[in-house]
Amino acid sequence: MRADLAETAAATRPANTAFRDDVLAGLALPQKAVPARWFYDDAGSLLFEEITRLPEYYPTRVERAILAERGPDFARLIQPGRTVVEFGSGSSTKTPLLLQAIAPAAYVPLDISGDFLRSSAAQLQQQFPALPVWPVEADFTAPVTLPDAVAGLPKLGFFPGSTIGNMVPTQAVDLLRNMRTTLGTGAQLLIGMDLIKAPATLIAAYDDAAGITGRLNLNLATRINRELAGNLPLDRLKHEARWNDAFARIEMHLVAREAIRFEVAGQAFSMAAGETIHTENSHKYDGRSQNLLLAAGGWTPVQRWTDADERFSLLLAEAREPHHAP
Repeated sequence: MRADLAETAAATRPANTAFRDDVLAGLALPQKAVPARWFYDDAGSLLFEEITRLPEYYPTRVERAILAERGPDFARLIQPGRTVVEFGSGSSTKTPLLLQAIAPAAYVPLDISGDFLRSSAAQLQQQFPALPVWPVEADFTAPVTLPDAVAGLPKLGFFPGSTIGNMVPTQAVDLLRNMRTTLGTGAQLLIGMDLIKAPATLIAAYDDAAGITGRLNLNLATRINRELAGNLPLDRLKHEARWNDAFARIEMHLVAREAIRFEVAGQAFSMAAGETIHTENSHKYDGRSQNLLLAAGGWTPVQRWTDADERFSLLLAEAREPHHAP
């Protein structure tokens, strides 16, 4: 889970068209589903920032601690003069820990939520006034054209927060390949991945006592109603988090409390009582599955860091020249 010097790169499709297409296609499936990336309008981005501060939600806390503790390792393994390209930058709260540890040439935050992106970029620019900051509003799941000012510089991709876990394996591999295309051969990637642990701990992280994660989930329905002329009955939907052991993932669903009928963008839909809209996956990994995923996406693992309790990990990988021999 868990998007001033405006430099905008157009996504492959306009965001509102892509949102409509994804929602209509997903609601027509036997198991209704909407991609988790559409959580993050401005309201959703702010709700996610609240989630990162919840006591049950350990990933942000633990990842920040790893970033703070491993600065000397980053300085040793990440060559100076790289442009840091952060995918899905959000509020960029972890980014200063990385920027302080290395010697970057520029910072390019990418996010689909434009206003939130530019506000966060402006705040980071104040922290690092000598560092060129080039925010790009884009859907980073596709290859992104970076600003001309950084085109000739070596790149370091930064993808914290285990957002990679929101994608099924084929999508995750596609994303990693698109990141490689965006960053180029010779680039490095510092990526966060959450680790497999007790289901009770995982479910609590996605169904917190304060109900903030539930509000984020229901905000997706609110966004559908607002932007796509929908009339989903919010009071007849509830948030649910489930552990799917076969696929090593937490699933989030919007569950119909009773049978409902609704329209979105002029199309009619219905749900039986107990039927769900599957809104998020959060896959969890071990060391082998992490390495396999990175390799499938065209990245060679270099170094792996975890906390003492093996709850979360950061991995550094490189986009090396293709090597096809066994």
